Amino acid sequence: MDGIEHRTVSVNGIQMHVAEKGEGPVVLLIHGFPELWYSWRHQIVALSALGYRAVAPDLRGYGDSEAPGPISSYTCMHIVGDLVGLVESLGVGEVFVVAHDWGAMIAWYLCLFRAEIVKAFVCLSVPFRPRNPKMKPVESMRAFFGDDYYICRFQNPGEIEEEMAQVSAKEVLRGILTTRRPGPPILPKGQAFKTRPETITALPSWLSEEDLSYFASKYEQKGFTGGLNYYRAMDLNWELTAPWTGVQVKVPVKYIVGDLDMVFTTPGAKEYVNGGGFKKDVPFLQEVVIMEGVGHFINQEKPEEISTHIYDFIRKF
Repeated sequence: MDGIEHRTVSVNGIQMHVAEKGEGPVVLLIHGFPELWYSWRHQIVALSALGYRAVAPDLRGYGDSEAPGPISSYTCMHIVGDLVGLVESLGVGEVFVVAHDWGAMIAWYLCLFRAEIVKAFVCLSVPFRPRNPKMKPVESMRAFFGDDYYICRFQNPGEIEEEMAQVSAKEVLRGILTTRRPGPPILPKGQAFKTRPETITALPSWLSEEDLSYFASKYEQKGFTGGLNYYRAMDLNWELTAPWTGVQVKVPVKYIVGDLDMVFTTPGAKEYVNGGGFKKDVPFLQEVVIMEGVGHFINQEKPEEISTHIYDFIRKF
């Protein structure tokens, strides 16, 4: 982590914490849930050594960035606004974007709203999801996967936080970060984060106790509500993005996913990615990489391979 600099910038009415290293073209690294800038620790070091300026913020609601209270402050418009403000603060007109999980969802919105500032996008895990004009997303997920589907369980403010509070932040994160269970993720009420002592396994080689403790330290301070509010704003995003129904994403894209990823193994995902739907919605999709034996947190699980994949793509531009 030597040489990674930390600062706070004022963007879009909030204070945002940013970690960065290197000089050269900017690579904006956008994390997911339940993560932080720290999820990109390996890529920050690797990309900065290759002649890039790697910039990884804590998104609003996370880590050392500000966490507004209302759910309505976590729409895609707010988050994209934060990122556009961050890019402007860097004094550049365009950036490479690399994003994972919720970060990828936000990056797709960034590409839809402000394609001119995205040179190219390396997307990890979550492919583009075209807006269904006939059904709100949470309603759709409830119909397909039931009330215990994780996104449905996250909807009621305070409810899932109460279950998380019954165990430590560290154990919540341990369970989420290390799961290898293929999707769709189901969280039965009252049992979502409880593990029996005999079922607790050693951390995988790519996640140390020190790493887990760093993540946990930030969630112990701030809680999980900020990150959960992204899920709670999904239906509001659906309403706000009605003008973009049917619009294609027209930036160069490389998509990388693990074959054990809970997103990729959720019914319908493989068919969309491999069956032509993805390419139709994202016509400048240039590469699809499916990594064997790899789970959801791909940039941490396979850091060297992911850094190489990123570099091999963005150096073309």
